[in-house]
Amino acid sequence: MVLATALAVLTLQACTAPEVRPTAAGAEVQLHGQRGSALLPQHFVEANGVKLRFVERESGDPPVVLLHGDGSMIEDFATSGLLDLTAGPHRVLAFDRPGYCRSERPRDREWTPEAQAEVLAAALARLGVERPVVVGHSWGTLVALALALDHPAAVSGLVLVSGYYYPVPRPAAALAALPAVPVLGDAMRYTVAPVLSALLSPGLIAKAFDPAPVPPRFAAGFPVWLTLGPGHIRASAEDSGLLMPSAAGFEHRYGELRLPVAIVAGAEDRIVDPGLHSVRLHRELPGTTLRVVPGQGHMVHHGAAGVVANAVEAVAAAAWQAPVSHAVRLPCPAAGRQPFSGSVPFRYAARKPCAAVEVAHSASSR
Repeated sequence: MVLATALAVLTLQACTAPEVRPTAAGAEVQLHGQRGSALLPQHFVEANGVKLRFVERESGDPPVVLLHGDGSMIEDFATSGLLDLTAGPHRVLAFDRPGYCRSERPRDREWTPEAQAEVLAAALARLGVERPVVVGHSWGTLVALALALDHPAAVSGLVLVSGYYYPVPRPAAALAALPAVPVLGDAMRYTVAPVLSALLSPGLIAKAFDPAPVPPRFAAGFPVWLTLGPGHIRASAEDSGLLMPSAAGFEHRYGELRLPVAIVAGAEDRIVDPGLHSVRLHRELPGTTLRVVPGQGHMVHHGAAGVVANAVEAVAAAAWQAPVSHAVRLPCPAAGRQPFSGSVPFRYAARKPCAAVEVAHSASSR
């Protein structure tokens, strides 16, 4: 009976999911057509008994680490162009978080942001990656924050993109967590969940990019079919169930951060309200900068990869000029040399001096 009820709910969601929006080139996300999408050249590192998949580009200090969101994988950063934009001046490493794509997720622990950060900190140490700037997107921002809070000597700065930082109720997260329920979840992941995920994915992807179209590069190059495996679904479901409690646990710890932090959000994000999360975090955490990108949604790092890359450069410059033990405030742009322009929408106006909130043009390159 429980399984039947869950199946009915998921089927209803599949039938009412948003319609797929055309991309700028008229393409659509086609799950079966993407089975030929090849994974990036990959490496593996074992840390704390967990094997993690990662890709690495170029060399240079400070290094940059990229952490994807719920349900995603490394290829998200490749198709957005962010991997290439940050490589060159930096050694860049992008990881599949535990359980996603080819990374392991043993059942011997609860995979909270803190647990994931502990494994990643050990992996970075094994790879000789010292004090990176950590870029987190969506759920990956919680892991980035856990790294900075629990392993402060291992991180030099943060770039937080489209993050969920406060325990705002999200009924959809509870539904998405169903495949993680013991016994019931196991049955779902090997039977109905992959089929329903395939039905839901095009609409959910469109919603994540909305109001921007799904880029042709993502539609052609992101291997959506790999997200339909039982292990990937379990990881995503567990992360969904941990979303609110994790944010609640961090809510009163943000003041402990003693490193430069840049926050980036899409002004029209339909997944995570930027006013309730990114703007609030910026107001409550002194020394941060916030870039709100008009016309972009949750996947702002695709439509405005250059904005995120500029944020990485600003954080890197500030971080490597300051002692690790001191709080760092990102400099306000000098008059006449502001990298961003435009007026701040009223709902995102900040009670901070010196143009700390900027409305960024959604340029895709620096």
